[in-house]
Amino acid sequence: MASSLTKASSASADEKTFLGHPRGLANLFMTEMWERYSFYGMRALLVLYLATNVADGGLGMKDATAVAIYSVYNAMVYLLALPGGWLGDRIWGARKATAIAGVIIMIGHFLLAVPVEASFFVGLAFIAAGSGLLKSNISTMVGQLYPDKTDPRRDGGFTIFYMGINLGAFFAPLTIGWVGQKIDWHLGFGMAGVGMAIGLLFYFLGFRHLSEESVRVPDPLPAAERTALVRKGLIWLGVAAAAYAIIGLSGVFTVDWVLWPLTILGLLLPAWYLFRIKRDKDLTAVEQSRMSGYIWFFVAAAAFWAIYDQTGSVLSLFAKNDTQDALFGFEFPTTWFQSLNPLFVMALAPVFAMLWVALFKRNREPSTLAKFSLALLLVGGSFGVMMVAQGMASGDVKVSPMWLVTVYFMQTVGELCLSPVGLSLTTKLAPQKYASQMMGVWFLAMTAGNSVIALLQLIGAPTDTQGWFASQGAIAALAGVAIFVYRRKVTAMLGGVN
Repeated sequence: MASSLTKASSASADEKTFLGHPRGLANLFMTEMWERYSFYGMRALLVLYLATNVADGGLGMKDATAVAIYSVYNAMVYLLALPGGWLGDRIWGARKATAIAGVIIMIGHFLLAVPVEASFFVGLAFIAAGSGLLKSNISTMVGQLYPDKTDPRRDGGFTIFYMGINLGAFFAPLTIGWVGQKIDWHLGFGMAGVGMAIGLLFYFLGFRHLSEESVRVPDPLPAAERTALVRKGLIWLGVAAAAYAIIGLSGVFTVDWVLWPLTILGLLLPAWYLFRIKRDKDLTAVEQSRMSGYIWFFVAAAAFWAIYDQTGSVLSLFAKNDTQDALFGFEFPTTWFQSLNPLFVMALAPVFAMLWVALFKRNREPSTLAKFSLALLLVGGSFGVMMVAQGMASGDVKVSPMWLVTVYFMQTVGELCLSPVGLSLTTKLAPQKYASQMMGVWFLAMTAGNSVIALLQLIGAPTDTQGWFASQGAIAALAGVAIFVYRRKVTAMLGGVN
């Protein structure tokens, strides 16, 4: 990564630069870092706050309900990235969409800071909507800083941007998590709102350094279509409001009336979207075949994210209830475990980047299918470790923090084998007609995975048992083996893409 930070060969002599890159990258870096700081800080507290007794300042929910809410929230963040990208492309443009998203996120965090339950859930909805909108548009603006697609600084710019994500994710649990868990929950949520406000300040101050292209709307929506869309949206909103008003007035409303529809939506929409693309008659025979192959990767990714995203829910509750909160005599809040993943990513990402290059030069780099298979074996193995740890945490016995450190390390290595490769593969396999939409389809794998976990919680599957970890670990490992065994069949579908 160091070499990419110093490549400034494409910068003009009078251009203001940031580590040899366009000056606007600094502002986008800071905006994303503080947005991720707010997001991961709140997320480190979410399940713990929901499951903590009312007498201790929490909402006193059952663990299963808390995990279901967390999973549905995660699913909606990734699901809403699709309409978020559409709004940037058709209505506002990337710059305006990102600004609106940041304000929505900030408001959401401050709503969480209000000690009123209704305000809390409205705040969650705001953060999910804003995060989906921002996620889809801020990365677009990073790319727009390099109008020349062959600019040698381009990959380095995205590397710097990616580091901002992990820096924010690393420091958030250490600060927001500590304040929320040890001092006051709502003060912690308020800190997340302040973090987003700081990110917005950097963003607005950097407008003059951003590409002019970020202001333009790439594919403006005609007035007639916009009117029709608003009309349909208002009709559906009215139907939903009327339905929930009836449920509320009848006195039977519970949070399940929200969780069940969103969970089902999170499962059906990805399946429908993939099916619609796969059945599109405009696709060539090669594109049809590639989409058939892509479904294998999509299902594998959904299985991976279903386990991986439990770090902030099931594993967070295990950290609180069954793990020692001290190591070598040093006590720490359990939210600090949430900093392990970004720490490992920052430490290992450059190593993996060099490893793949070194193996490629020796003609020994694993195929994409092999990397996916390894990722599933690792994440499945991590839940095998959790199965053992859960068995040891019987009665009042609490296990060593090193069990969770091991699990987070294994999952991070799996992430580095799957996530960057999956993003790259998605762009390679995307049919020309859906080139800009396929990245949203990749995010739908995360939606599907989180929705599966929410569904399991809604039907009453216990998370504090060895069976929970054993069954999911075995499924992930078997999926990894299946991909490796059928790799030749899947490779044949990819039409030369590897």
